[in-house]
Amino acid sequence: MATFTNRKYIFSKGIDQYFIGVKSAYSFVALFFKEAFKRPFHFREVLNQSFEVGLKSLPLITLTGFIVGVVFTKQSRPSLEDFGAASWLPSLIGIAIVRALGPLVTALICAGKVGSSIGAELGSMKVSEQIDAMEVSAINPFKYLVVTRVLATTITIPVLAMYCSCVGLYGSYVNVHAEETTSLVTFYQSAFSSISFLDIFTSVAKAIIYGFTIGIVGAYKGFNATQGTRGVGKAANQAVVLSMFLIFLEELVIVQVANWIRYF
Repeated sequence: MATFTNRKYIFSKGIDQYFIGVKSAYSFVALFFKEAFKRPFHFREVLNQSFEVGLKSLPLITLTGFIVGVVFTKQSRPSLEDFGAASWLPSLIGIAIVRALGPLVTALICAGKVGSSIGAELGSMKVSEQIDAMEVSAINPFKYLVVTRVLATTITIPVLAMYCSCVGLYGSYVNVHAEETTSLVTFYQSAFSSISFLDIFTSVAKAIIYGFTIGIVGAYKGFNATQGTRGVGKAANQAVVLSMFLIFLEELVIVQVANWIRYF
């Protein structure tokens, strides 16, 4: 009987903690939207964080995007050749990269690199009481640390996603040119012939949502880190895992909504 009571208590406590966490996350996001439109606006810090997110992620995005384009082309060619539709390869690659792979690959890379960095940085500031020191100095730590980083990821990741799509298409062109000596202009004309404005709009919207998710999750986990240095590592790890999980959920929802719009 005592064992059953203990299990019931643990289960009830777990549910309570879950809803407390949901409320805390909701309050954190609401506070972001409240502070984002209030003065002062730390434009210089937003630019600094955009540099950290964007320029320093550029080599990894370039390499990954190029490899994705080459590999996806190599994997798709045999299937299309079986049906005698190898000429449709550029269109297939264009649709796949612009609609899905470009934003998704960029978001996953940035979730691992940027999300963990934000979580670890803010977590270390939290446990070392630097955030408390900023409050004593009459600086709003939430606005200076959280809002600037979330704005930076929301602005920069869409740019990186578009860049990744272009690099991925170029990687596909390199493979197609090696097999068929197709010109660059002809390849891009074929690739974009099947891409609509809705595809581009959906791709940019995805990247904006992904960027906001990565920034807000990393900042939330870091800003609420506890338990010293162990908590810093835990915050960084949770920022990556939760960001990726939410990105896949958002991908599912956005694709479904885009398909409904395309159908109607």
